[in-house]
Amino acid sequence: MNNPNETPSYSRRRFVEKMAHGTVFVGAAAVSSRPLFAAEKNPFAYDVSRFSQTDPALIAWEEVGRQVCPGQGARRMACGPGDVLHVAAGNQIVRLGAKGSAGSIEVGATVMCVAVAGDGTVYAGLRDHIEVFDTGGSRRTTWDPGDQRTWISSLALGSGGLFAADSGHRLILRYDLAGKIIGRIGAKNAARNTPGLIVPSPFLDVKIHPDGLLRVNNPGRHRFEAYTIDGEFEGAWGTPAAAIRGFCGCCNPIGLALLPDGRTVTCEKGLARVKIFTADGEFESVVAGPESFAANVKACADPTDCTKGGLDAAVDSQGRIHILDRVTAEVRVLQPKKGRA
Repeated sequence: MNNPNETPSYSRRRFVEKMAHGTVFVGAAAVSSRPLFAAEKNPFAYDVSRFSQTDPALIAWEEVGRQVCPGQGARRMACGPGDVLHVAAGNQIVRLGAKGSAGSIEVGATVMCVAVAGDGTVYAGLRDHIEVFDTGGSRRTTWDPGDQRTWISSLALGSGGLFAADSGHRLILRYDLAGKIIGRIGAKNAARNTPGLIVPSPFLDVKIHPDGLLRVNNPGRHRFEAYTIDGEFEGAWGTPAAAIRGFCGCCNPIGLALLPDGRTVTCEKGLARVKIFTADGEFESVVAGPESFAANVKACADPTDCTKGGLDAAVDSQGRIHILDRVTAEVRVLQPKKGRA
């Protein structure tokens, strides 16, 4: 039997050639001799259709705006100064304001993720390295690339530096703002009581919580984990289940955002759902369910591919939640329903 703490070897060439096909299983890693994110028949597929409709009483948020991100391949987004969204889309970072597109930064290569500093400095996460741009979109510097295994999928900025989720190495990389790696977080380490990240597909995410700890999704374990900026494992919450309070499939949750009071906004694929959990990890409400993302759910219908579809979320200064549909490139803005916090 496979060890659930192990993940398969990683093949960059096959991943690129196959356009991000993924191995599917439930709650465990694939056979170690097969490349990470490689397609195969799923013997553990199961019917979750009965969870495709959300109990209206659980939905505490309502849509107040929507726009389409121009460009191709929208993946991740971050909220910058003035609540301008920065969306990693194809070879550019698209800026979206309240009235639509506010310009873009041409990067010249596929952008996987983005982070924006308070002064407007933009950090673009490419496949194997990070590039830094000023507010006008001019490139300031390029940080040294990683190796063939590096797969940067999320960025987070804080007083401790820049944190990059590396799905390929299944680690969080900590950089100083000069671009030097000063820490690696999340590797399995019994001496430090660190369980290790299981990342079957490139959806590792990282955010900095108001309590000062990192929040990281561990999609193969169907949960979230907390770490200090120095890499100490502080705890975890999450349940593997298709029911609304849990996370199911090969690799969920795939992303998170944080509300100002510390509650967590969670994103899933397959059963495309966005939910709210308290700071302690208790289910609170639904922001939007699968019925709101029909094309996204359809994109994930192939049980041999766990890399398609998915959602991302960001929170603005007003506490509104912006949801990016990676299939339709729509960005929806939601706020609490009247009488619902």
